[in-house]
Amino acid sequence: MWTVIYIAPTARIAETINKRLTEEGFLVQVRPINLSKQQYEILVPSGELEEVQEVLNSILHS
Repeated sequence: MWTVIYIAPTARIAETINKRLTEEGFLVQVRPINLSKQQYEILVPSGELEEVQEVLNSILHS
């Protein structure tokens, strides 16, 4: 089961997060929420949620 861990406000941010999490070895899906607002959900398998959250925090605060 996939879980949303972040809603990216732009495609560029979504791509950056996707790339960084993939480089860390996580499975990642990105899907648009609302094409008029250009927001994107970042999804990961629910079993990896805690580990991904730690890496995501370091990505967002760097």
